[in-house]
Amino acid sequence: MGNADASTPAGDLSLLKIEQQGAVLTIGLNRPAKRNALNDGLILAIGDCFAGLPDDVRCVVIHGLGDNFSSGLDLSELRERDATEGLLHSQMWHRVFDRIQYCRVPVIAALKGAVIGGGLELACAAHIRVAEPSAYFALPEGQRGIFVGGGGSVRLPRLIGVARMMDMMLTGRTYSAEEGLAMGLTTYLVEAGKGLAKGVELAQRIAGNTELTNFAIMHALPRIAEMAPGSGFAMEALIASIAQADPEAKGRLKDFLEKRAPKVTRS
Repeated sequence: MGNADASTPAGDLSLLKIEQQGAVLTIGLNRPAKRNALNDGLILAIGDCFAGLPDDVRCVVIHGLGDNFSSGLDLSELRERDATEGLLHSQMWHRVFDRIQYCRVPVIAALKGAVIGGGLELACAAHIRVAEPSAYFALPEGQRGIFVGGGGSVRLPRLIGVARMMDMMLTGRTYSAEEGLAMGLTTYLVEAGKGLAKGVELAQRIAGNTELTNFAIMHALPRIAEMAPGSGFAMEALIASIAQADPEAKGRLKDFLEKRAPKVTRS
């Protein structure tokens, strides 16, 4: 997505710890004393970071400093808004999280501790989620008299279903890391303290793919899955033909056929 216009306030980059390791960029939410609660400065900083990714970055890992990924919206900074102000505020979160979901490179969320409310919405915008055993998931908005506003009602049901999300919001139910893995909210469960390292390991592997294939997987695959079958097959054929015509893909296929590339084995 393009840069925000000049009227959009800038984020507070001190609320992020940004490091680059080769082709992998790690973005750490840096409010550990607040359990990485999300305020406007932090949300806008995330947006600024994703709007200006260095050209040599091929994958991003987002994580939380301290013991938690994010406890969600910082209610201590919540102020009264009329309906129009509330609408615009929610749309600001949507724009930022769209920059993650529709990023030019894959994004991995490394989760631990609280993954609550807006923190869960942030995690859902990523393409892969890795959880440590301490991670737990909740949507307390129903008990707070508010509603999700960061895209959760669109993204989360696609992962766990409407019924589970409804239950979480109505009853305040929390899910453990093990339950999150079982219901498809996350795709990896690792040992305590290993979440970020696993995220970086996966990111390095992903960064070795061709950019065109990664882009197709992130942007074409979700749309194909929501199409009518006939349209999906047509789109799949189109994307497959474009991908295999890429010079880098041709070189990789030649390496495989001439036995210069490793075969797939059980890892």
